[in-house]
Amino acid sequence: MKGDRITWNTEDEVMFYDTDVGGVVHNLAYLRMIEFCRTKLAMKLGFDLRTMAETEVYPVVVKTEITYRQPARLGDVIETLGWLEDWGRVRFWCAFEMRLKGSESLLISCRQQLAVVQMPQGKPMRLPSVPEN
Repeated sequence: MKGDRITWNTEDEVMFYDTDVGGVVHNLAYLRMIEFCRTKLAMKLGFDLRTMAETEVYPVVVKTEITYRQPARLGDVIETLGWLEDWGRVRFWCAFEMRLKGSESLLISCRQQLAVVQMPQGKPMRLPSVPEN
């Protein structure tokens, strides 16, 4: 799926509330930025916000794997690239890389496994066919 993968890019400026007392981005801020990118990527996968609210069918995070390679700091602009890595029968994986804007140096790599559930029951659902790019 790499050659023709479904992707999304986002940018976030590191704000004061994203950092610790030393001006270094804390782990929760990275996850918030990944959440933003994943939400936009989900729209390309057919999970737009309005439809999810109407149908009560949501992709939910089952597992997160994250590797912190280098810190970002107050005032930096972080580019997040997200892509669909794998699409199974009941679960799928999204992957993310975060870099300082204009840099090739990797800050964060992350993978998240998701399942689709029908709410409010929390019933797992079978995935439809692989989305088109």
